[in-house]
Amino acid sequence: MAASADSNLDISASIAGLLTEEHCTDHLQVLKKFTAVLRDKEYRDAVGEETFSSLLKVLSRLCDDLLAVSCEDVDLQSVGLQLQLTAECFRAQRNACVQSTRNQSLLRELGFINVTIKLLSFLQTTRVESRDGIFESLRIGIQFLGNMSVGNQTCKDDIWQRSFPNLLLQLLSVDDDKAVHYASMVLHTCLDEAKVEELSEPQNIQLALRVMELCRTQPDLDWTVLIATQHFLKSSTLVESMYSGMSHHERVTLLELLSAQLQEEASEECGIPPNVARFLATSFQKGCGAVLTLATGSASSDELVCNPLQVLHEALTVISLLDVLCEMTSDHRQFMFLQDHPDLLVTIVELLRQVHVIGRASKNIFSAAQNFSSLSGDDNPTAQSPVISFKAHLIRLIGNLCYSNTDNQNKVRELEGIPLILDNCNIDSNNPFISQWAIFAIRNLLEHNTQNQEQIARLERRGTADYSALRELGFLVEERDGSLLLKTVRKDS
Repeated sequence: MAASADSNLDISASIAGLLTEEHCTDHLQVLKKFTAVLRDKEYRDAVGEETFSSLLKVLSRLCDDLLAVSCEDVDLQSVGLQLQLTAECFRAQRNACVQSTRNQSLLRELGFINVTIKLLSFLQTTRVESRDGIFESLRIGIQFLGNMSVGNQTCKDDIWQRSFPNLLLQLLSVDDDKAVHYASMVLHTCLDEAKVEELSEPQNIQLALRVMELCRTQPDLDWTVLIATQHFLKSSTLVESMYSGMSHHERVTLLELLSAQLQEEASEECGIPPNVARFLATSFQKGCGAVLTLATGSASSDELVCNPLQVLHEALTVISLLDVLCEMTSDHRQFMFLQDHPDLLVTIVELLRQVHVIGRASKNIFSAAQNFSSLSGDDNPTAQSPVISFKAHLIRLIGNLCYSNTDNQNKVRELEGIPLILDNCNIDSNNPFISQWAIFAIRNLLEHNTQNQEQIARLERRGTADYSALRELGFLVEERDGSLLLKTVRKDS
C-alpha cells in the first residue's frame, strides 16, 4: 500500500531534522523507515526533490565526519554508529533507484554519485577496526552504484568517469567476496565498446588483468566471466594487451575462456575479432617449441604441476593455444583465413614430426601407450598428463587447415606429412580419438586431390604404408588400367 501524503511529509521532515542533531540511534530508525517505504513503487515515484536533498546532506555530513576520523584517537562506538547510518543512507539510495529512471537522474543531478564514491574510496582504505561495518557499507554503496547505472547511460558514464580505473580496481581487490561480486556487476553494467578500448591503455590494463585474475581464482563469480566473454574477448587490442602482461599461468585462463566461448557459439557468428585469431596463431608459432621440453621431465602430472620451472607454464600455454586454434578452425567460417596464415601449417606438421620422433626414441611423455584399464582413475598418471590429446589435436588442426584447400593439401604432401599422419593412426591412450582425427585429416587431404591419392597408393605398393592402417582408415588401394586408385570401403568388409 502506498504511503500517504502526510506520511511523505513526516518522513521528509524527519530526515531534514537529522541535520540539526548529534548522531544517535533514533536517526537510524528514521532512515530505516525511509528505506522501507521506498520499496513501494508508488511512493518512490512521488518522493520530492527536497527529501532527497536532505538525505544527501545527511550523507555528506557522515562523509565529512568519517573522513575526519583520526586513526590515533577514534571513538569506535561513534564510528560504528556512523557506519550504520552511512549503510542505511546507501540502502535508501539503492531502493530509490529501482525501476525509476526519474530517481536515477535526480540523484545524479543532486550529487549522490560524487559523495558515494568519496565514501567508498575512504571505506576501502580505512584502518578502522570495525571491519563488519566497513564491509556492510561498502557492499550497499556499491549496490547503489549498480542500481544507478542500470538502463541509464548518463549515470553509467558519470560513474565510470569518477571511478575508473583506480576505484574500480580497488573495489575488485577488497577482502570481501560480496563487495567484489557487486563491484564486478557495476563494471559489467558500465562497460561498452569505447570503455573496453580505454582498458587497453597501459595505465589502465591492471583493471582488466584483475578481472582475469578473478576469473581464474573465483570461477563461480559470474560477473567477471561475463565481463571477459561479452566484452574483453571482443577487443583484439585488449586481448593482445592483456596477453602481453600476463604470466603463462594467467594466459591459460584467458585461452580456456576463449575456447569455451568458441564451443558455445559453434553454430553462430562468433564475436571474437579476426585479429585475435591472427595474434594467437602467431603466438603459437613463436612459443610452440616449449612443449618439446616436457619430454625431458616426468610424465606424472603431479610432479609436473609441482615443478616451478617457467618452461612448464610455457608448455601449458602452447597446449591451450593449440586447443583454441582447433576450435577456431572447426565450425567457424570467419576464422578459416587461418588456412593461409604464413607458415602455420608448416609449423604444425613439423611439430607433429618432432613430437612423434621424440615419443618413439625413448619412453617419455609423448610415447604412445595402451593403458585403458583406469584411464579416468586418479591413480593413472596418463589421465592427468598435460599433453593428453596433444598429438591428436595437432592432426586435427592439420585436417582443419587442409579442408577444401588444395594448396595446403599439396603442402602437407611436400612436407611428407601424409606418411606421418598414417603412422599415428594406431590406438593410443595418451591420445584418445587419434585414429578418428587421422581419418578426418586423411580424408581432407585426399578430397579432390589426385596427387595425394597417388602418393598413398604408392606408399602401399612399396609397402611403406601399413595396409591395415589404410584399411582401418577406411581406404583400399586398387589397380585399374595401369593406375593405382584409392577407394573408400567399409571397415567390416
